[in-house]
Amino acid sequence: MTLILALDFGGTKLAAATVNVGSRKWLRYERRLSPANANASTDLEIMRSLIYSLLEDAKPAAIGVSFGGPVDASTGTVRLSHHVAGWENIPLKGLLENEFGIPVGVDNDANVAALGEHRFGAGQGYDSLFYITVSTGVGGGWILNGQPWRGAGGMAGEIGHMVIDPAGPVCLCGKRGCVERLASGPYMAQNAREILENVDAPAASRSQSVPEGKVAQRRGGLRDGEILRGLVGDDLTLLTGQLVAEAAAAGDDLAKEVLHKAAWALGVGIGNIANLMNPQRFVLGGGVTKAGEDFWRVVRQVARETALPEVDFEVVSATLGDDTPLWGAVAIALLANPEFANE
Repeated sequence: MTLILALDFGGTKLAAATVNVGSRKWLRYERRLSPANANASTDLEIMRSLIYSLLEDAKPAAIGVSFGGPVDASTGTVRLSHHVAGWENIPLKGLLENEFGIPVGVDNDANVAALGEHRFGAGQGYDSLFYITVSTGVGGGWILNGQPWRGAGGMAGEIGHMVIDPAGPVCLCGKRGCVERLASGPYMAQNAREILENVDAPAASRSQSVPEGKVAQRRGGLRDGEILRGLVGDDLTLLTGQLVAEAAAAGDDLAKEVLHKAAWALGVGIGNIANLMNPQRFVLGGGVTKAGEDFWRVVRQVARETALPEVDFEVVSATLGDDTPLWGAVAIALLANPEFANE
């Protein structure tokens, strides 16, 4: 059998796996959390240890890499990471090819995930799809006419930095009201934390951006945010997007409000892209998409209301789960080695 090595450099985790060409079952799989003070050097050393642990004496025929940040896919050079320092202009493809002497394909995580879902998941049988990952950030990847489409400079698919509320809060990129600023997990947690901090603040010092009615509101005898507070023991620094989703599912009105705003932002972005590019399917993956049926209902409803009535599309969940980037890495490895052109 012919071996493929798949690597995933995420914002907070590193993962590696091996699989035989034609198989849908990992031979070996390992993941490790990236340390809090990680940089490019530490991540590369951790990944190198994972690789040698997995391979032992075996030699793969190709390596595919999913990277959580902008990548020049034509050269395999990482432009930067928004979450880990020191990745500016690192020739990751070249480093791996020099060390292992085999073809390597490298692309950003959203493009790679789009390839994975198209080849192995919810995009099978579709010629055009847009994959959206909603987790630490929000990114997108295109499959058009059955092939990845990256745009002139490799930056196609950046739905996360589509501005949908010009008067909204400031995003990491410096603009206001980006989809990512409203819909990503860390920003959902930040939005909930800021509202709760305003609830606690003396009336005179409360932020004017939070309406008084929202601050003081009580529903069903319980103050907004009570369930959310219970999940973190009143330590608001522990809030995460996942906990916001859990609190919303348990009936916390403040958490529902934050979650609905995130779903609204994502839905507006999807509806506009449907009008612009008219893909058959939108495939959504990442941790925030596990937020429950209410989240999905709002996303689909807002997307449908935003798009023109005659524009047909589906919004579905990714089927490869947390392994989407790794299966996408398998797909890009197959593309990197001409020997597998028909696989």
